[in-house]
Amino acid sequence: METRLNVIFFLLPKEDVEYIYEDEKLGDVLDKMEENRHTAIPILKRSGEYLGTLTEGDLLWAIKNKYQMDFRNSLSLPIADVPRYSKNTAIKISTDIQELFAKSIEQNFVPVEDDRGMFIGIVTRRNIIRYFDNIRSE
Repeated sequence: METRLNVIFFLLPKEDVEYIYEDEKLGDVLDKMEENRHTAIPILKRSGEYLGTLTEGDLLWAIKNKYQMDFRNSLSLPIADVPRYSKNTAIKISTDIQELFAKSIEQNFVPVEDDRGMFIGIVTRRNIIRYFDNIRSE
């Protein structure tokens, strides 16, 4: 029997993903990213919808451009007010596996939404590479 791959096969579920909410403050987000050693993190609405991805560079440019490098004053900036330069777009859970692979070439992780547009997790490039490395090793 042939196993057909789909997005769920590679999914790291929401409960296992570090993410932030759009109403969190820059200082809290920096702490969370540093603690978990993330260079990028998904941003969600409190309702669970995926809004985009925040990167270390986005935070740096916000501190530089909005606060003229005044780090202390920037800590209370709402994340919703930080311009984002990367466009990590989400895919639907029903997305074709080839599209997932193509998107993973451009993004370290691919956010995944259900059919209602709610964030349900991510697929990491690392998991995809490990899968193919295991096949090659067999």
